[in-house]
Amino acid sequence: MSIETDAANAEAGEDVDALARELGEQIAEMPLYERYREVKAEVEADEDLQEQIREFEKIREEFMLARQTNEATQEDLRTLQDAQEELHDQPKMSEYLEVQSELELRLQELNEIISEPLTVDFGGKAGGCCED
Repeated sequence: MSIETDAANAEAGEDVDALARELGEQIAEMPLYERYREVKAEVEADEDLQEQIREFEKIREEFMLARQTNEATQEDLRTLQDAQEELHDQPKMSEYLEVQSELELRLQELNEIISEPLTVDFGGKAGGCCED
């Protein structure tokens, strides 16, 4: 490779990096993303809801352990499902889950737009853009 080719490749890589940073900044400025951050902060600041989340996680972990040891019962599953339903019925949690789902769909749409000219699923091969 020549020095000119190396310089052109480096410049192209820098252009792509700049575009990626700009895309991230633009996503962070989307009203949907801003709303997601707001409702997430509300959920995180609500101590009662956080306690309910901790309790649900405890029930879920106990169920998963029981399932791994083949000791899980239908009653255990119903207890887990009831706890999840009760948690999801909380207005703040319900709103958070709805906004999170909308954001994930929008990010998937953006992933498809980016992936269209590529031969790979951009977000999927990059480790996913929607994992929290």
